[in-house]
Amino acid sequence: MRGMDGYMRGVNLGGWLSQFDALTKEHFDTFITEEDIRRIAGLGLDHVRVPVDYTVIETEDGVPKEEGYQYIDRCVQWCRNNSLHMIIDIHKTYGYSFDPLDKDDKTIFFTDQARQQRFWDMWEMIAKRYSSDLDIVAYELLNEIVMPEVKDLWNGIALKAIDVIRKYAPQTWIIFGGVLYNAVTAVPWLADTPDRRVAYTFHCYEPLIFTHQGAYWVDKMPADFRIGYPKTLEEYRKATEILDQKLSGTIFNEDIKPIGTSFFEGLFEPAIKVSEERDIPLYCGEYGVIDLANREDAVRWLSDIHDTFEKYAIGRALWNYKEKDFGIAGEEARPYLNAIADKL
Repeated sequence: MRGMDGYMRGVNLGGWLSQFDALTKEHFDTFITEEDIRRIAGLGLDHVRVPVDYTVIETEDGVPKEEGYQYIDRCVQWCRNNSLHMIIDIHKTYGYSFDPLDKDDKTIFFTDQARQQRFWDMWEMIAKRYSSDLDIVAYELLNEIVMPEVKDLWNGIALKAIDVIRKYAPQTWIIFGGVLYNAVTAVPWLADTPDRRVAYTFHCYEPLIFTHQGAYWVDKMPADFRIGYPKTLEEYRKATEILDQKLSGTIFNEDIKPIGTSFFEGLFEPAIKVSEERDIPLYCGEYGVIDLANREDAVRWLSDIHDTFEKYAIGRALWNYKEKDFGIAGEEARPYLNAIADKL
């Protein structure tokens, strides 16, 4: 399988320009600095994935915000200074948010021409602005499409966005993923394209009952729930019965393989097949284990999923570098940081 050169081993900068607690200059100036980029490079990684909410770079009326773009500019320069690549990932766009805490309509963007035009215009602005940085910058169209019924509509929107970007960036990597929160099982539904610099992305947090144990945003998840890794499929299935099956039903698939590297190989198999048939690389834009889990268990989980990434040349970016309940940069993670970094 063909890999994404320059984007094989990375980490997310979530919580900085997306999913932030406060849209303030102080936050943007201090949450991520060049020292963080230098530290990431020192871990032996080759890129960062930078989630960006539209509110950082444009007003509600669609007017570009120069001060917001300057934070992206800085990160591009920091990455250049430290020999890293960078993915600009639009995490939320005008009219669409994946976030379950945002109680908005998850389908209207896909049928509203005006909202789609805002999306394409934003990508034209980004592609123009960074047209001289295409040796180190890649683009991810939109994070985590939720509702499966919009999959065909999304394919059309994504293909048009690729055409818009290609006017200014003929050779940079462009990444897009599918429905069900970028589920790996949705990769076969993505549009085919002859473009040799397009990659399919997916996210993986399976088994969810382990990676999101105690997560306050997961519906029906008890705050004090804890479980280790590895456990048997039966143990994870029994524990998962407390959750909404729409979010965590993968563990109940009859053909799922036993926990370990075979579990991930089996889970990724349909996506790998499509990737090989279409000669389109795979990229796992998010995966990781919540910081409430035992760190030694987290390292074991990372070891299993990374064996599969390596075997099939799947690029990836760990969620998350700092805070957001998954961070690896805090003091509490320091005793395990080297072990975690070795698995990246």
